This record gives sequence, C-alpha cells and structure tokens, in this order.
Amino acid sequence: MSETTGTIIASLIAFVSAIIGAVIAGIYAKRGAEVGGRKAVEAALAQVHGEAAAEHWQWVRSQRHQSFAALLVAYAAFDEVLVRVMPEVRNGGRLDEATGRELRERTLSLQNKTSELALWGPREASGLAYALTQKATDAVGALLRASPASSTHPNADWSSAERARGEMAAAYAGFLQRAGEIIRDPRQPLS
Repeated sequence: MSETTGTIIASLIAFVSAIIGAVIAGIYAKRGAEVGGRKAVEAALAQVHGEAAAEHWQWVRSQRHQSFAALLVAYAAFDEVLVRVMPEVRNGGRLDEATGRELRERTLSLQNKTSELALWGPREASGLAYALTQKATDAVGALLRASPASSTHPNADWSSAERARGEMAAAYAGFLQRAGEIIRDPRQPLS
C-alpha cells in the first residue's frame, strides 16, 4: 500500500469517525436539550403552582379577616341594642315593637355573619362563633322572659337575663381571643 493510499484511508476513517461522532453528539445534544427543556417547564409549572397556592392562601386569609371583622361589628351592634334595652326592661319597661324589630334584625345579622365565617374557617373559629351566636340568642330569650310583658312578676327572671348576658360576654371574649390568635398566626391551616 502506498503512502497516498494510506493517507486517503486514514482520512476517510477520520472523516467517517467525525461524522459518526457528530451524529452521536447531535443525538445526545438533542436529548439533553429535550430533558433540559422538560425540566425547565416542570420547574416553571411548580413555581406557578406554588405561587398560585400562596396567592390562594393569602386570599383565604383576607376573607377570614374580613369575616371576623364583620362578625365583631355585628356583635357590637347587637350588644349595643341589648345594653340599651336591658335597663329599660329591668325598670319595668316593655319592649316596644321598634325595639323588638331592631333586636331581631341585629340577632339575624349576627347569625348571618356567623354563617359567613363558617365558609372561611377554621372550624375552631366557626365553632366559637356559633357558640357566641347561641349565647346571644339565649340572652335575647332571657331578656324577653324577664320583660314585664311576659311575666306576672316584674324582674322575676332578671337574674337569668343577667347571667345569659354574662355568658354571652364570656363567649365573645373567647371568640375574640382565638380570632386574634388565628389572624396573627401566618401558618394557620386552611381548614
């Protein structure tokens, strides 16, 4: 074999090897690009999902805060009517129709805000809100029983009305304390 033939064969082998190497490198580069692209898409989706979950959690927290505040406002309005009416009833006054309607409206508003709070949770706060609403309803019932219109003896059931209002105030304090803890805790679970 001549030197020229050996050089040509070596060049052909080198050329074929280069082509085979380029094909193999291209295949692996393509595969690497596909895997890298897939991983980039997965990372972007995970980031978007994480951001969406964080935004959803912030929205739920905001709704909770608003429902807690609305319940506290409804309670304050209800209690304001109760505080205004109780001395009148204790002194033998009767509940007039307008005051009775106002008391009913405030009670219904408190019940409505309690139901709204139940949508946002957490369950513990909803339970405390329902207990507060029940105590408020009990206080109204006790006040009506103590009213001269429903009793032959004025002030006969006055102690039960005062006790019911005290229980309502205690339920309010318990709800207020726990609601504050929930609002201040950034790790509060959704449920």
